Amino acid sequence: MNPYTIFADIIAGNAESSMVYEDEHAVAFMDIRPFTSGHVLVVPRKQARSLAELDPETGGHLFVVGQKVAAALRAIDPRCAGVNFFLADGEVAGQEIFHVHLHVIPRTTGDGFGLRARPTSPRRDELDTKAAAIVEALH
Repeated sequence: MNPYTIFADIIAGNAESSMVYEDEHAVAFMDIRPFTSGHVLVVPRKQARSLAELDPETGGHLFVVGQKVAAALRAIDPRCAGVNFFLADGEVAGQEIFHVHLHVIPRTTGDGFGLRARPTSPRRDELDTKAAAIVEALH
């Protein structure tokens, strides 16, 4: 199956999936390459390659659905001690399928999944400069 059209095929009902949620704006189904057991993808029905193409209402709705799925994951597995949300926007960020999607990843102690990057410690003036540029871009 073509990784660039797989979500469209799942949404249309033309591809096999293990669906856990659907409404008029989004679907959620089991990831076929899970990081941990119970890993779910939340996908908007309307195609958007990136966050810049995704309307804010749909983007917000993805997180509402993600919250519901996270609560369900915690309810069915007492070992689930936490949940990560992950959304890669762009190839350099790790996006492989160019249809926006939110990963809902249940976490258990010792599951082996986690961020491996080391945070930096910028100076306050660097933080202030970047913050000012972001504020300007938001207006």
